Amino acid sequence: MMLQEPTIGDVVLRLLAAVLLGAILGFDRERRDKPAGLRTHAMVCLGAAVYTLITIYFFIAGREAGSQNTDAIRLVDGLVGGIGFLGAGTIIRSRGQVEGITTAASIWVAGAVGLACGMGQYALAGLTILGALLVLEGLGFVKKRIDPIHPEPRHTRRDTEAMGREPENGT
Repeated sequence: MMLQEPTIGDVVLRLLAAVLLGAILGFDRERRDKPAGLRTHAMVCLGAAVYTLITIYFFIAGREAGSQNTDAIRLVDGLVGGIGFLGAGTIIRSRGQVEGITTAASIWVAGAVGLACGMGQYALAGLTILGALLVLEGLGFVKKRIDPIHPEPRHTRRDTEAMGREPENGT
């Protein structure tokens, strides 16, 4: 398959799909009052899609210039590392508990979905969101049934304010 430059219609569709799918994933975190919610996940997904489109353009430009030194995977590698860093910022240690790991993982998945949207792989992106929601909803339900004595600790934004910290703005 020869990689072709996306049309403006393709670009719009890919970016809209990224925002929509990221927002769907972020909605789950938002309704649970987690530190990274609807807008954060939509932005991560959108950013990943944009970087993927940039990678496509770099690859095509390099190919047209006759360059054999166009390594598109480097940009993807840097993107994955950056998203991991963003996700790490949602993990906190409070009262002897480590929290935010699931939110960090969902940010990482949002980045992957954005990459898929940027490549025009809508089925992969949609199936990934369905899988993520199944994990977040289905396995959360199973976890509560297996260990009802030790429910997940939950800090709301109000708890964060009560501890003297400012809640994150815009998440």
